[in-house]
Amino acid sequence: MEQSPRSVQPVYGVIPAGGSGLRLWPLSRAGAPKFLQALSGQGDRSLLQSTVDRFSPLVDIDRILVVTGALHVAAVASQLPGLPAANLVAEPVPRESGPAIALAAALISERDPQAVMISCHADQLVGDLNAFHAALTTAVEVAQTGLLVTIGVAPHSPETGYGYLQLGASLHIGAARAVVEFQEKPDATTAAAYLASGDYLWNAGMFCWRVDAFLQQLAIELPDLHAGVTALASRWTSTATADLERDWSVLQKISIDHGLMQPAAARGMVATVPADFGWADIGDWHTLGTVVGADANGHTQLGAGSLVSEDSADCVVVTGSGRTVALLGVTGLAVVDTEDVLLICPRERAQEVKVLVERARNDGHSALL
Repeated sequence: MEQSPRSVQPVYGVIPAGGSGLRLWPLSRAGAPKFLQALSGQGDRSLLQSTVDRFSPLVDIDRILVVTGALHVAAVASQLPGLPAANLVAEPVPRESGPAIALAAALISERDPQAVMISCHADQLVGDLNAFHAALTTAVEVAQTGLLVTIGVAPHSPETGYGYLQLGASLHIGAARAVVEFQEKPDATTAAAYLASGDYLWNAGMFCWRVDAFLQQLAIELPDLHAGVTALASRWTSTATADLERDWSVLQKISIDHGLMQPAAARGMVATVPADFGWADIGDWHTLGTVVGADANGHTQLGAGSLVSEDSADCVVVTGSGRTVALLGVTGLAVVDTEDVLLICPRERAQEVKVLVERARNDGHSALL
């Protein structure tokens, strides 16, 4: 295992911006997914724009790569006018996070083979920027040793929707620890045991590594994917060609966690930086209400319209159509008003919204998806 220190290399940021966000329907649609929506609680800034904002002051815009679907290239470019065209990487078809992140690493390696890369998904929120930047600074230092680094978030509840990291020994670089094992999303009993033990962190899906170290580990665990992305990177352009689309479409469809980080951790090649910076993965309307902030009645409101409330509390209200939403005598609802769909459901059932998407598709309402 390579542990020799190196001189500090340029730091690049990578933002995987994919997925349709079915649990945030009807605001999130196939053509306008959640990362393009103003769900950050920062005015009209989208989740994607807020992710770019968070990279400052560690990464300049000319060293940020956004990997997104071909359908969303124009919208991403419009939201990020300062992003160089060569840094907007369009996936011809979705292949999950493994190929997306691996291609970004290979593209960065073409520019600077020993650069350090930080990868943060476009659909997350961070409350404490100072703590976030401190964690990334430590992660960059650990990455210089050749380890693959993930940010581990201190768990606050026995959450079953996240993966977990089992902590190992201290690495004597800030708070960094070895990762013994990546654990899949647990059931409620197992999650409670993880929380009680104090030996586990949530896997936030934020990664940091030297690109040469990453590609070396990728070649060990996923040699076909390594060969594919390195060949593609050497001839990748901002304009897709038939050959590029063909070669991309046959890459293995796999997540970076399952395909690389889990087996690399078992070989002692993964570290984590424990952190607590108000992190949340915006997966559904209930989660959004717990992290964006609420008024005196516990309501979370987003959108251009107004909210009128009497004898009501703890609702997530999105006035996406610009209309006024009025609430009387209700508690714990998600109310999402768009131009063509009105969603009303209990917050406790927000994870089930994707079932409505399937029902709408089966009933022939494809224009609403």
